[in-house]
Amino acid sequence: MQVAIDGPASAGKSTVAKIIAKKLSFVYIDTGAMYRACTVIARNHKLDYGDEENILKAIDKDGIELKSENGEQKVYSAGEDISLEIRTPEISANVSQVSALPKVREKMTSLQRQMAGKTNVIMDGRDIGTTVLPDADVKIFLVASARSRAERRLLDLKQRGIKSDQTVDQIEADIAARDYKDSHRKVSPLKKAVDATEVDTTEMSIDQVVDCILEKIQEKQKKF
Repeated sequence: MQVAIDGPASAGKSTVAKIIAKKLSFVYIDTGAMYRACTVIARNHKLDYGDEENILKAIDKDGIELKSENGEQKVYSAGEDISLEIRTPEISANVSQVSALPKVREKMTSLQRQMAGKTNVIMDGRDIGTTVLPDADVKIFLVASARSRAERRLLDLKQRGIKSDQTVDQIEADIAARDYKDSHRKVSPLKKAVDATEVDTTEMSIDQVVDCILEKIQEKQKKF
């Protein structure tokens, strides 16, 4: 069974996807982390974030690996754990540019489909229901106000121990800018699949969002 959860930055996709995957014993794949890893690789190699050819070469050299450790998904590249590094403000500010590169998306999409394989999987990102897993059994599109997403992003940074001098207003502006970039890129733009269920998480708790999505999954499981 394939479950696709899409939506803009900090709408709660990864948080709820991890919880649901654990409850159902599904494999969880965070595609956003993969694009962030590509951005870290570009930065580590001192490449321009628009240098598609050399970014691809660097990705091939360093590699990207997702590992499950103590119930948490970790991201590795060049043998190093970059799980915290991919969440820093610098990477957040530049990941849209890297993820918009056509051949980078093509490479990541291929990897994501391979990971999905023939197992039960829950995958979150921007274009899962429209491009990566267009035949997913359940498609969810999470939305939330830019302000609430900014507050969540700031709290997440603090909980991860990542230092940031940004205010909520600055993060909100960054999120709004990323929304525009993600929804207006030429390749696989952020958009709701026609057969996806939209869930506005602005006023919802994590548990409420999880229960809502679990209900949709269980409805589909009954039909299998």
